[in-house]
Amino acid sequence: MVVVYSVLFGSFIIFIPFKKKVQRRTTGVYLAFVIALAFEMFGIPLSIYIITWLFGIYYPTDAVWGHTLYPFIGLTGMWIGTALNIVGVIFIIRGWKKIYREYWGQELDKKKLVTTGIYRYIRHPQYSGFIIITLGLLIHWATIPLIIMLPILVLLYYKLSKKEEKLLEDEFGDKYLEYKREVPRFFPNPRHHL
Repeated sequence: MVVVYSVLFGSFIIFIPFKKKVQRRTTGVYLAFVIALAFEMFGIPLSIYIITWLFGIYYPTDAVWGHTLYPFIGLTGMWIGTALNIVGVIFIIRGWKKIYREYWGQELDKKKLVTTGIYRYIRHPQYSGFIIITLGLLIHWATIPLIIMLPILVLLYYKLSKKEEKLLEDEFGDKYLEYKREVPRFFPNPRHHL
């Protein structure tokens, strides 16, 4: 299950052409998180279940799944978590599609600063998407390690975004600085462009 889950949530990464080291780091952070989460969600409970079964010990399945938020948030809460996962994936796909068409997939002399589409509302839609997906997963599977990992993941994406922005400032100069002043980093500001 760990492998299936990791492949399922990480599979779209293999279709992305990485031209910069920062892009590889971004997906590496996300993939490491997905693998750790999958191990926690499936690997440990499944191992406990199989080991107790092998030794003939009855281990109630409620004990394995009892730390989810389902008893508190019900099916509606689980649907909210799923909706967040879908929104996060949409952010990632729209961001990568736009940036690939107008920047990564272009010849060096044809590259331009991408400020349209989803980039009109936020500067880092992929990072935002990964954060939203993680929040959705947290709703589904609220464990102490995941609760600890969410702020760490946000901090890592913040640091990666700062490095990426430095590269963009060097490449596009004042044009990027103006864009940076007007467009929020991770989440849309209702007062801007909406």
